[in-house]
Amino acid sequence: MPKIAAVETVNPPHRISQNETMEFARNLFKGAFSDIERLLKVFQNGEISSRYFAMPIEWFKEKKSFQEKNDLYIDFATNLGADCIQKCMENSKVHNLTYEDIDAIFFISSSGLSTPSIEARIMNILPFSSHTKRIPIWGLGCAGGASGFSRANDYCKAYPKANVLVLSVELCSLTFQHEDLSKSNLVGTSLFADGIACALICGDESKHLADQSKALPHILDTMSTLKPHSEDVMGWEVKDTGLYVVFSRDIPNIIRTWLEPNVNEFLERNELKGEQITHFVAHPGGKKVLQAYVDALGLPISKTDVSREVLMTNGNMSSVTVFYVLKKFMDGKVTQGDLGVMAALGPGFSSELLLLEWR
Repeated sequence: MPKIAAVETVNPPHRISQNETMEFARNLFKGAFSDIERLLKVFQNGEISSRYFAMPIEWFKEKKSFQEKNDLYIDFATNLGADCIQKCMENSKVHNLTYEDIDAIFFISSSGLSTPSIEARIMNILPFSSHTKRIPIWGLGCAGGASGFSRANDYCKAYPKANVLVLSVELCSLTFQHEDLSKSNLVGTSLFADGIACALICGDESKHLADQSKALPHILDTMSTLKPHSEDVMGWEVKDTGLYVVFSRDIPNIIRTWLEPNVNEFLERNELKGEQITHFVAHPGGKKVLQAYVDALGLPISKTDVSREVLMTNGNMSSVTVFYVLKKFMDGKVTQGDLGVMAALGPGFSSELLLLEWR
């Protein structure tokens, strides 16, 4: 079974408090809503205290062109992505691993456009083999991080000697539409953030894990699920000035009704029950989403403590966020044989589930 050997993260340069973003939103949206103070409670009730953005908050006070925003996306994604890969490689503690030993790079993002894709640009910065396979995956939104782990797992099962990087870069703030005064944009302004993360996944026969003594999460199983005819739940509308957020207020209700049978099917096919899961590695889509997980799966609220901590300090970084959650579990106390479920939801409407065991 493929192993997650390392996870590292990099925060963009500008840390902004939730109070600062709330004041920014008040000034921008007050002319559009007579009940702006009531709507601004979404900032106070979301259990977010701070987030990281690529640009300072003053930059968002004026309208920007799609090209300007996307050019910044390419620049930050390339340079911060390279920094994160370097950090992951240096801190992995994997025996004698070099850039030449990386067989494939999966690049995950939904918040900007680049052709050639970002991992190709990074390969001109870091000394990868020119034969490294490139697998860019775009458009999976918040589910993209977990999906990246799943697809890397598939690759390492097919090529058990392989060492694979999964790099996720989301610069959600650079999609901000200054003249979109909708409630969806207001909610997005209260929730989404920027982040960068990278994971190293190794196949069973990777020579670089021969002397690994620390318990690592092994990927036992994965399951991808698409809810039919649910395209309007979450995603982007692509318009002349860029990407406009689609964010249905029904997401928590959909989770409560749809996720429970989905997770139960996943556990049953692995002959497991919910109480056997020690670590719940949940993508924190928001306070209501985490509560919906608890309600749907009958979990004690303490199972979402790590996800809530990441949400509080970093906000929702789309596909990147689940890496931050997994890193906290991997850096914490784990016991041989602990089981975990990684879960994330995204556009489609879709879910990605992984079953992990620490060995």
